[in-house]
Amino acid sequence: MTASTIDGKAAALALREQVRDEVLRFRDTTGRAPGLAVVLVGEDPASAIYVRSKGKATREAGMESFEHKLPADAAEDELLALVDRLSADPTVDGILVQLPLPPQIDASKVITRIDPDKDVDGFNPVNAGRVAIGLPGFVPCTPLGCLKLLKAERGRLTGLDAVIIGRSNIVGKPIALLLLGESATVTVAHSRTRDLPEVVRRADIVIAAVGRPEMVKGDWLKPGATVIDVGINRIDVGEGTPRLVGDVDFASASEIAGAITPVPGGVGPMTIACLIRNTLVSAARREGFELETSL
Repeated sequence: MTASTIDGKAAALALREQVRDEVLRFRDTTGRAPGLAVVLVGEDPASAIYVRSKGKATREAGMESFEHKLPADAAEDELLALVDRLSADPTVDGILVQLPLPPQIDASKVITRIDPDKDVDGFNPVNAGRVAIGLPGFVPCTPLGCLKLLKAERGRLTGLDAVIIGRSNIVGKPIALLLLGESATVTVAHSRTRDLPEVVRRADIVIAAVGRPEMVKGDWLKPGATVIDVGINRIDVGEGTPRLVGDVDFASASEIAGAITPVPGGVGPMTIACLIRNTLVSAARREGFELETSL
């Protein structure tokens, strides 16, 4: 048995095309484009790459991209003042402050300061609470992308056993809530879970978001399970260039699973696609614009 590969690039492209079509209608109706403001503090190379890719995707969707860069030694009050201005700016529908932030800035204070209705990253505690009790709110983009890939692969998730390895506020906890909303039976496991392989082995759905390279082996899996690998780890293979791997040992897992996301090319592209999706949804809500597709 060889698992089918879940093509995150193709799924992301399809979602981005849907968003672009809706953005055209939005612009024709409202006379403006949805706007996403991205804030980068400092010169972290990985963060700079992420910001550029987000800006490119935003512009390709027909939206306005507002990029704000602050020096690495920027004061917390300076960043908070910028967030306040963006929250009040009617041309801005989504605000994203790129993490991590320099040590002199309290990230939780910044996230809490963002207007929840423009919090397209879904990190504000108000949105976390909305998602927890089933109210409309913004879901973090990576968990939303995972759910979309799962539903495209499995259809209805009702009654399926799902195990999430990882309990972060960014991935583990939100995807658990989303899967509960789909009537799956959810277990949140982590590095201290007793007999973790046995816990994973009973799952129809496995979501690995623990940050340990190739930790989940093929013999941990139930035959035919659907595996969503959120991990992005750089490992040195002695050839001068680090290799990207996930939290799942793809080679051995592919022999047991029914379907699996690759790394790269799986969850990653969906994260950015869901970011521009959230920005459009924010703009539509603020303008009272009805979307033709569920996105």
